[in-house]
Amino acid sequence: MAEEKLSDVEHIKIDSNYLRGTIQQGLDDDATGAISEDDTQLTKFHGFYQQDDRDLRDERRHQKLEQHYQFMLRLRLPGGVLDGKQWLVLDDAAHKYANGTLRLTTRQTFQYHGVLKENMKPLLQATNEVGIDSRGACGDVNRNVTANTNPGLSAIHAEVFDWSNKISDALNWKSSAYEEIWLEKKPEKEDEEPLYGKTYLPRKFKVAIAIPPLNDVDVYANDIGLTAIVEDGQLAGFNVAIGGGMGTTYGEPATYPRLASLIGFCTPDKVIAVCQTIVKIQRDYGDRTNRKHARFKYTIDDKGLDWIQSELNERLGWNLGEAREFHFDHNGDRYGWVEGDNGQWNLTLFVENGRIADRDNAPMMSGFRELAKTHKGEFRVTCNQNVIVANVAPEDKDTIDEIVQKHGLKDDSKDSALRLASMACVAFPTCGLAMAESERYLPQLITKLDNVMRDAGLKDDAIVVRMAGCPNGCSRPYLGEIALTGKSLGKYNLYLGASFNGDRMNKLYRENIGEEEILDELTPMIQRYAEEREDGEHFGDFVIHAGIIKPTLEGRLFHEDVDPGA
Repeated sequence: MAEEKLSDVEHIKIDSNYLRGTIQQGLDDDATGAISEDDTQLTKFHGFYQQDDRDLRDERRHQKLEQHYQFMLRLRLPGGVLDGKQWLVLDDAAHKYANGTLRLTTRQTFQYHGVLKENMKPLLQATNEVGIDSRGACGDVNRNVTANTNPGLSAIHAEVFDWSNKISDALNWKSSAYEEIWLEKKPEKEDEEPLYGKTYLPRKFKVAIAIPPLNDVDVYANDIGLTAIVEDGQLAGFNVAIGGGMGTTYGEPATYPRLASLIGFCTPDKVIAVCQTIVKIQRDYGDRTNRKHARFKYTIDDKGLDWIQSELNERLGWNLGEAREFHFDHNGDRYGWVEGDNGQWNLTLFVENGRIADRDNAPMMSGFRELAKTHKGEFRVTCNQNVIVANVAPEDKDTIDEIVQKHGLKDDSKDSALRLASMACVAFPTCGLAMAESERYLPQLITKLDNVMRDAGLKDDAIVVRMAGCPNGCSRPYLGEIALTGKSLGKYNLYLGASFNGDRMNKLYRENIGEEEILDELTPMIQRYAEEREDGEHFGDFVIHAGIIKPTLEGRLFHEDVDPGA
């Protein structure tokens, strides 16, 4: 492709000296809390975004002050597993260098918010001391590799977790810029990027591994979705799906969310070669002129799935096998104690919208800190922004329960089935893309929907509700049975129609509506859903009934046979 056709970001990458740019000079400039515009593109590769406190924008503008610049740092944590020592370091760093909270993400890792420029280097050095970095957590490369946290299949989980680490390392960028800038180490050799080259990928890339029957990673929402096939208690290999992605842009029909397409099966020893080859195809053929059209899903749809498969087979030198049978039951977490097949126990704890903080009468952060000091096993972050206290010996269960009870880490009086199945992105005040509230607002809306559910006799139903502050899909809203994406302050688009196991997307139902209209739409649907269940006509998920009740979306019903990619 001719150089003059490349997007501006492509030129920034080419001229960056393998992702160095002028980041160090920007860190040294104490006249501003910001870094240069070009470097904001490069720091994503190092794991962080420049932001500002949007709650303070008008006030600071009125006072003729610079925006309150700060940074969001995301860590790389393949498979979402860490031990107590690592947790304590992350907790300590949050208080020393960030806003005193930890934010669990839908990509199974931690985010820090409110990090000032001068605190970025000591923060990264602190996490590095316990083996956690942020290399590739953002940017035009493969992001954090997520893996199913299935607490019951202990041996399979351990094997899949091991593969998530291997894939993450194989797809990570190799430049010594990270160590040079953040750890102050001199390069030991000349830089090269054997997988990515100087322009890296056209856009971000995501890989997830699911272990049926649980789909808590939403495997079809990823550029590469690997489904572990377990036969006779052993990991036989992975079904491979490609081309998933949640992002879209309002008013641009050429952008859309897409579910990954299943293309075949490979044995474990070949999975890294498959992943690397798929990444290379996207590297070579992805759109580098229009970043809104640069994800792998668009490359697949532009070239055709058959062409992609043929190119993959040719580059590999062998063909993927036929996809093997499997099924998913659901895409949510299952809370409480679950015994693993190794005799150890696992406790899944709900963290509303992933925010770990100490609040009045709810010292959650202190509670997890106490668990980290006591627990001998590991912690697992889920893709639904919750935490599993994993591999607890039977004799230690009572101790864990005492800490949970003391710090209110489990509240059955508040945590309804609907709330436990809900999820929101961060949005205001830190995300620069947010059009409406999400994390700060969804709990209030859930409380009102809980009243509707209770009145309908459905207080124990776990309908999947997801909210995002914009259409980019960070909370995977297009896989929610009920989903809301921000359109403007206080206004949302309402989507209905996703399945409860993550294999069918929803569809746009109403545009640009506020809370009153949202409740007016959902209340009769929920009531009718309850009636259908009482009559024995329950088909498995809420949205089937939503379609029966209000079949107004372009004259179509939501049916079980809706094409997931439509």
